[in-house]
Amino acid sequence: MKTKYIDLIDQTYYFPQEEFTLEEDKLRFHGIDLMELVEQYGAPLKFTYLPQISNNIKKAKYWFKKAMEKHQYKGAYQYCYCTKSSHFEHVLSEALKNDIHIETSSAFDIDIVKNLIKEGKLSKDNYVICNGFKRDQYIKNIADLINSSHKKCIPIIDNYEELNLLNEAIHGNYNVGIRIASEEEPKFEFYTSRLGIGYKNIVPFYEREIEENEKVTLKMLHFFINTGIRDTSYYWNELLKCLKVYTELKKVCPTLDSLNIGGGFPIKNSLAFEYDYEYIIDEIINQIKVACEEADVPVPNIFTEFGSFTVGESGGAIYEVLYQKRQNDREKWNMINSSFITTLPDSWAINKRFIMLSINRWFDEYERVLLGGLTCDSDDYYNSEQNMNAIYLPKFNINKPLYIGFFNTGAYQESIGGYGGLQHCLIPSPKHILIDRDEEGNIITKLFSPQQTAEDFLKILGYNE
Repeated sequence: MKTKYIDLIDQTYYFPQEEFTLEEDKLRFHGIDLMELVEQYGAPLKFTYLPQISNNIKKAKYWFKKAMEKHQYKGAYQYCYCTKSSHFEHVLSEALKNDIHIETSSAFDIDIVKNLIKEGKLSKDNYVICNGFKRDQYIKNIADLINSSHKKCIPIIDNYEELNLLNEAIHGNYNVGIRIASEEEPKFEFYTSRLGIGYKNIVPFYEREIEENEKVTLKMLHFFINTGIRDTSYYWNELLKCLKVYTELKKVCPTLDSLNIGGGFPIKNSLAFEYDYEYIIDEIINQIKVACEEADVPVPNIFTEFGSFTVGESGGAIYEVLYQKRQNDREKWNMINSSFITTLPDSWAINKRFIMLSINRWFDEYERVLLGGLTCDSDDYYNSEQNMNAIYLPKFNINKPLYIGFFNTGAYQESIGGYGGLQHCLIPSPKHILIDRDEEGNIITKLFSPQQTAEDFLKILGYNE
């Protein structure tokens, strides 16, 4: 009878996989000995595997290049990184090695852009696409960037008033885009996104506010839907509506030459994850070309703003199982030495699932468990793994330490969790490790930030000045 943890994984999924392999009874991630990482730095810990950021950027660029060559598509492709997914310097520095551009969403993003320019990591050849609802400070920072001759900074108009605010703050001529307020899926509580301008209002807005404005040139139409790029009738229908707006707008606005299809590529959240990126990209390029040919307008340059896809699969978290509580005849609670609410807030807030695997003891027998965090909050738990509806781990043994890993956690978790600030029940943020490779491919690790201390919390709370 197959009762070992390795048997469970092997009969449930295709294993090993590209990033997950086994060395004896220990898990490796992109060849990284995770138990060695634990032995060196301790647990809990978070890590960022920097090469994966570049890997995913290169993959997307290749897929778009391949599709454009296949369809003899005349426009260019520009990859932008959505900074709100992770603002960390090490993430931006790694991403910018790959000849990409930046998408921002708030005022302080522009301060990061200015820092990157100062450090020589971003130049005036890089596009800075400015999304989001814009008010005083954001408008001022965008204007400062454009006034300093960064002409490839393109603010995306989110509401009617923004154009006048930008006109007042920017000295010379500048380029803009307009965001389409897409219609949401029927299950949403509202019909139309709060972001952008409605489909029917875009051409009239251009003719009324931009066409005769000598300072402003419309270059881009921006399209994004909340559910991301999925092979669903809803997505394809919204894309076709967007293309209708683009072709109508292009006929009255010769300067329009770019279509931004936003972000929303999913990332791997299970060992059973399946998503045909190449097919989706091929079909997007095909539909754009067909729509433009039917309307007799040139095809646009294509921009994307991939955030989670860029950085999500670079991140991970490792915890130790401290103890097992038995609450009744059936429920076994494995208590980790951290908190899900504070370290993986999406697992609690939006019921997001990450890849979860044991780091060690793969040849031991397994059992069904629930995972609990250290806070006294009843919601601090993780109780089901994608496609399995339960969590199975090697059997708890007080004399044999068990470590578990959550993978592809690199997007949003630090910012949503309030990195560097107060944590629920004052559970400290774990140490964060950066993992890279040298020119020979050898693994290099570096402590980015230590675990929070009591002194850190006391200072934030005003007890220590």
